[in-house]
Amino acid sequence: MIKNTFILLDGIGEKRERKLWRQGVLTWEDFFNCKEVLDLDYEKKQSYDEFLHWAYEALICKDCCFFAEHLKKREHWRLFEEWMNDVVCLDIETNGLTPEKGGYVTVVGLYSPKGYQALVKGENLTEDNLQQSLDGYRYLITFYGSIFDIPFLKKEFPNLKIEHMPHFDLFFAGKRLGIHGGLKKLETLFLIERQEELKGLNGYDAVKLWKAYLNGSTDSLERLISYNRADTENLFQLGKIFYDMLRSQVGIEEFIDNGTKRDSQKVS
Repeated sequence: MIKNTFILLDGIGEKRERKLWRQGVLTWEDFFNCKEVLDLDYEKKQSYDEFLHWAYEALICKDCCFFAEHLKKREHWRLFEEWMNDVVCLDIETNGLTPEKGGYVTVVGLYSPKGYQALVKGENLTEDNLQQSLDGYRYLITFYGSIFDIPFLKKEFPNLKIEHMPHFDLFFAGKRLGIHGGLKKLETLFLIERQEELKGLNGYDAVKLWKAYLNGSTDSLERLISYNRADTENLFQLGKIFYDMLRSQVGIEEFIDNGTKRDSQKVS
């Protein structure tokens, strides 16, 4: 989808992007190959060509900073399929208090197609370890993370560098799609399953499990980590669902599927 995206260009919004698609300019390559596009004069067209060449190089080099800077946050979803193997789904657990009242992170869960990693307070959760783990990825998925998880982490680990990563926040993607509710509700809506022993657990239970662990229950920590793992794994599944829905919503499929461009294939 990112190679179908022209809203990267200054002065091109969603309406003009659709106009380009309608004219058969579906990809960056199509744009390069057209001498005249929309009502652009020669200098503006050359400027846009140059910028899209930069974007193409950034995509090849997996330069996440370029897209975090030039693509509006609400459009970061467009990178999902292209960087699916470089994605990390992040979810934190806390002791139930705000940072101002003594709150702290108990578990940071990181899931990618390569596997799951749990960083636990008092064991391996440090700013350096978290940064090192995050540095292995180029694309972030959370649920309400831009409001809760990331600010919470930044208060506890003020030197953490995470803002440079494009961020697909599924909570706000859901709102854009007219789908409301928490992660557990959306899992039920889209038939995303959890293990039977984890069904019904929520954030309050995660707080209680941590307290039980502090009182000596190692089983509670194992269950807390399993709960967090389910959260992060399901973020990835929900991300795939929302990506397809958002792609359909912006309308690129109608131009590809209706044959506006002959021999066109899906670009992702």
